[in-house]
Amino acid sequence: MPAMQGKRAFLELLRQEGVGVIFGNPGTTELPLMDALAVEDHPRYVLGLQEAVVMTMADGYAQASGNLAAVNLHVTPGLGNAMGMLYDAQKAGAPLLVTAGQHEQGFNVTEPILYADLPPIARPLVKWSAEVHRLEDLPRMIHRAAKTALAPPTGPVFLSLPGDILNAEADIDLGTPVRVAPHIRADPAAVRDAAALLAAARSPIIIAGDAVSQHHAHEEVAALAELIGAPVHLESVPSTAGFPTSHPLFRGLSHRLPAPIRKLLDGHDVLLSLGGDLFTLSLPDKVEPIPPGCKVIHLDLDAWELGKNYATDIAMLGSPKTTVPDLVAALEASMSSAQKAQAQARRAGLVATIARERAALHAQARALANKSPVMPLALLQAIGETLPRNAVVVEETLSSAPGLRELIASDDEQSFFGMRGGGIGWGMGAAIGVKLALPNRPVVALIGDGSAMYTIQALWTAAHDRVPVTWVIFNNRSYRILKQRTNALRGYSAQLDRFVAMDFLDPPIDFCGLARSMGVTAHAATTIAEVRAALKTAIASGVPTLIEVELDRAFKPV
Repeated sequence: MPAMQGKRAFLELLRQEGVGVIFGNPGTTELPLMDALAVEDHPRYVLGLQEAVVMTMADGYAQASGNLAAVNLHVTPGLGNAMGMLYDAQKAGAPLLVTAGQHEQGFNVTEPILYADLPPIARPLVKWSAEVHRLEDLPRMIHRAAKTALAPPTGPVFLSLPGDILNAEADIDLGTPVRVAPHIRADPAAVRDAAALLAAARSPIIIAGDAVSQHHAHEEVAALAELIGAPVHLESVPSTAGFPTSHPLFRGLSHRLPAPIRKLLDGHDVLLSLGGDLFTLSLPDKVEPIPPGCKVIHLDLDAWELGKNYATDIAMLGSPKTTVPDLVAALEASMSSAQKAQAQARRAGLVATIARERAALHAQARALANKSPVMPLALLQAIGETLPRNAVVVEETLSSAPGLRELIASDDEQSFFGMRGGGIGWGMGAAIGVKLALPNRPVVALIGDGSAMYTIQALWTAAHDRVPVTWVIFNNRSYRILKQRTNALRGYSAQLDRFVAMDFLDPPIDFCGLARSMGVTAHAATTIAEVRAALKTAIASGVPTLIEVELDRAFKPV
């Protein structure tokens, strides 16, 4: 074997693992890698101006492509800056290989500037965390990291790369990649038990999670829902389009608060969760989300999630892609004629009810279309009616989101990406990663003004790398979601109508000016008609564009 430097070996190993892009922000400990990239064209290096931006771009790329994405950070502060967005990537199950440069090992005993022991810092947010101590170990550790990131349940991994490893030269065996087959089939006896419970159900309900879209199982879940006559809701904080939203049995999101979840489930006797969590909550409550007597069937690729918080009657470890067809086959074989007739009558009633609900929502949005300032619901409807059918939506709108999944279609598994982890600032950079992964589809990011300011530097990367994303900034000049929840406390703020540190009015933020300063085309819109025109122009232009929409600032319940 010819001798090879660590920095060249690292890039070759990434190529072996199918990595096409490295997202990074370099410092002195990454200089060996940057030197190697001077003579290497692949993988492509995409520069972000802050580590949180870097992490979100890689997260979006990994989720949209389904492939391993590489992240390169600079020692302890760089890893620290990325940690909030690494949390989001962990919750979304994004397959990321996160690396950080480290000082040379012989130097670390002096505890130099920027030094800390990196693997323990990353460990709580990744599947595996380690440091490479010998160049000879680099191939084994890269292959192990990639295998682990992509094995179900997918997620980030971390490696610390000391400078002496990248600069060293040795005869090394690069090895070969390993993949764990992802489509796990649930236990047949459990599938039969689940089928018996569903066949006898009076009113079943389905929660479709991210595993459905990640494993491209829309058709399989739709067939199941139609067979048993069940409404389909998305899990409470989805990253993806877990079910086609134009399907007549789609009935919206579930919720993040216990009382609304309980209201949703009341009247249902069997809850079937397919690759979704039960339940990610944002606030505590004395009310239990799952009503007494409601049977729970949970299918997931992560055994930790099964029965984690609530009693589960049937817990199955498996992939929706392989297990749902088994469940459909078991149902078709076991359902009596009377049960099939009841299921089809239930389905017909649900389809009619859901159609009426959707018509009412669209009518409500149309009634708000001429209001000034722009109302969020009317804005969502206008965007939904303007986007081309193959558009991909990246969403981080928070308080403006109600109605979004009903008004903006996301009908294929790669048509929607959202902020599962809840750490705001994710969407600006994620949209760039999604576009790099799906270059032939228009990508439109819907971002709240507060969220945008966490990672606004992402605009520079889009301009620099000519990534034609369209961002729509939902500008209510506040942290409106915090106002809503503070008002709900019925305390001093609600009594005095005074909300501390929740407004961006003095001075107002000029998003168009910020965009133009970083080389991005920008338009301001104050009416629905202007939004439609600007969105059409932006998508057709083929250049990165920001559209700032002045929204109504009201936050109190009507």
